[in-house]
Amino acid sequence: MRRGPFSLPGHLRLFAIGALLFTGRAAGQERPAPLDGPDRPFRDSLFDRLTGDWTMKGRVRGNSVEYRATAAWVLNHQFLRLDLVDVATPPRYQATVYIGYDNTSERYVAHWLDAFGGRASETLGYGTREGAAVRFVFEYPDGPFRTTFRLGPEGAWSLVVRNKNPAGQWVTFADYALQKAGR
Repeated sequence: MRRGPFSLPGHLRLFAIGALLFTGRAAGQERPAPLDGPDRPFRDSLFDRLTGDWTMKGRVRGNSVEYRATAAWVLNHQFLRLDLVDVATPPRYQATVYIGYDNTSERYVAHWLDAFGGRASETLGYGTREGAAVRFVFEYPDGPFRTTFRLGPEGAWSLVVRNKNPAGQWVTFADYALQKAGR
């Protein structure tokens, strides 16, 4: 009797099929739920309080600025999208920030996309929470930035951006206060 390269004697074939069925069933029963994905939306009691419309006033490099800000959950509740638009006409600055959470690495992640283009927007920020604040670190090509979102006791937010200057010192790049629009 001739056998092909993939044929097995009857008893070995039954053993192989049984092993495959058992392994598949056992793997299905023991496989933990994925830490990240469409069935694991980003739920965050702190950033829930940032949703809505805001007036954002502050200083960037010592110059006064005012933005309109809107935050909403998007992409199957995987990210909080924060849209920032300068109130000047035409706007001098615009940005969209996507804030999510990486359950596998146990850290926040931020995609900061703005009017400065692709190079400035290619860097992801990674953040950690301490109380009512999340500090993101962005390792930009021109040097590191720390961006801290902080919820105040009255429900207002602050956003402080610091960067390293050429002397290696951390300095304030921007400092904003956010108030719910209409207040």
